[in-house]
Amino acid sequence: MARLLAIAKLNPDLTPHSLRHTHTSLLAEAGVVLEQIMDRLSHSDHLITKNVYLYVTKEMKKEASQKFSELMRSFH
Repeated sequence: MARLLAIAKLNPDLTPHSLRHTHTSLLAEAGVVLEQIMDRLSHSDHLITKNVYLYVTKEMKKEASQKFSELMRSFH
């Protein structure tokens, strides 16, 4: 893996497990529902998926802010 990371000029500290975490958050960012993410990770406990693997990305924060702004505009 170290050789591939060097060739791709990626962070040499990346591990297969860190890529799994990133993959999980990107699935959530893409709107994939929790049950499908759990299936993809072979998880049976949603708490493991939610508490260990899912991170709120910058794009998710931006989307939440935009949705809230739209909601507030709808009250006018």
